[in-house]
Amino acid sequence: MDTDAQEQIEEVILTGDDLMMGPPSPLVPPDLAPRILDGMELCSANLRKLFECLHKNDIEPFCQDEILMYRRCSQARDTALRARIYGAEEALGVDLPEDEIRERVVKLQSEATLLERRFVLASGVEGVEGFRQRWSLNGQLHDTKKRIESLERGLASQHEEPAAAIEPPRKRSWYQLW
Repeated sequence: MDTDAQEQIEEVILTGDDLMMGPPSPLVPPDLAPRILDGMELCSANLRKLFECLHKNDIEPFCQDEILMYRRCSQARDTALRARIYGAEEALGVDLPEDEIRERVVKLQSEATLLERRFVLASGVEGVEGFRQRWSLNGQLHDTKKRIESLERGLASQHEEPAAAIEPPRKRSWYQLW
């Protein structure tokens, strides 16, 4: 390897703050939890190994493998959780009566409004604590809006199914008249 390539390669030391890359872990709605968490890898073994390493070594640079393994596991878990949450909300949009769906959408919209207000207030908090609050609130707000979209998509598909069942009469071509 030439010296230019060696100079470009830098060793990156991960810290606990590197676990805050990307969106935070989604909050699982209690009413959907049994459906969503069934069979889900929760990364508890990786987290336990990370804490044991930190307890044994006291500093993060000696726990690079554990941090990396937990980060990979938690990112995969969070992606799967989000997909399951949005899918469950969409299924509710198809299965529930329209008035219950509307009530759920209104409830989620009021939660989103509250999160937006809390986000604005958190913008006044400085430093790391302010960053953590804004990071968490932004993730919750994004997830809440996606849940609303999923419910509305389910409701829309509920209304489309009867229309698709009724097929308009076909026009006959001129050659089929005889």
